[in-house]
Amino acid sequence: MKILIIGGGNMGMTYAQSFLRSHITNKEDMMILEKSAEKAKELAKKDIGTIYSRADDCLEQADLIIFAVKPQDSQALFQGLKAFIDPQQVFLSIMAGVKIATICETLGVRKVIRAMPNLPAQIGMGMTAFTSSDDVTRIELVMVQNLLNTTGKTIYVEKEEAIDAATAISGSGPAYVWFFMKSLMDAAREMGFNYSESELLVSQTFRGAIELFNKTDFTCEEWIDKVCSKGGTTEAALATYNRNLVRDDIIAGANAALTRAVELGKGQ
Repeated sequence: MKILIIGGGNMGMTYAQSFLRSHITNKEDMMILEKSAEKAKELAKKDIGTIYSRADDCLEQADLIIFAVKPQDSQALFQGLKAFIDPQQVFLSIMAGVKIATICETLGVRKVIRAMPNLPAQIGMGMTAFTSSDDVTRIELVMVQNLLNTTGKTIYVEKEEAIDAATAISGSGPAYVWFFMKSLMDAAREMGFNYSESELLVSQTFRGAIELFNKTDFTCEEWIDKVCSKGGTTEAALATYNRNLVRDDIIAGANAALTRAVELGKGQ
């Protein structure tokens, strides 16, 4: 199976390197289309496949074509690709907000998979939600899921609207975690710890809590109860969070991200 990744940015390279590292494909079957001559020159040094600067030199060779470009570049990109498209090719898009129907109609294709990865995919710890058009076969869908699984975990959703929701939760989610971590680090420094001490205290606490959650069947509420003794320090902190409606603010933030994801989709 020949794979063409369009876009040599962070996510494009994450996919190329993950696919090769997992041996799910090889360099001979990997192609990367990059319009920037300077970036293409840098990519050529990485020995991760054949680098192209023109669609007509590589598009027709590909069985799977991955769109890893900014959504605002999609219309210009599609116009440059349309003449070289084979309707039997499979297309995987990670462009936020660009609907499957838009890709199908603009390119005149039927087999489109839309996915929303997140940044931890760069270290094989990503979370990707994906869905597909009706014409994608079961075999093709499994093939693409196997590729996506090289970057972490995946979940298939039946309705495309769920991709916007996944964008708000897992796509943007790492930033929410880092926001909370930074807040705790700021608190630690106010309490007298230096930067490196604050970073270690918070990062290891998050790492340990997540690992503990993943390795047991306890819910978040049950773990909170285990840590929170009556009249203790944890109870004091959580009481403050509850008084300040922190939980409501977190949910409101996620819903704001969802609203923006839907708006971006309508703008395409």
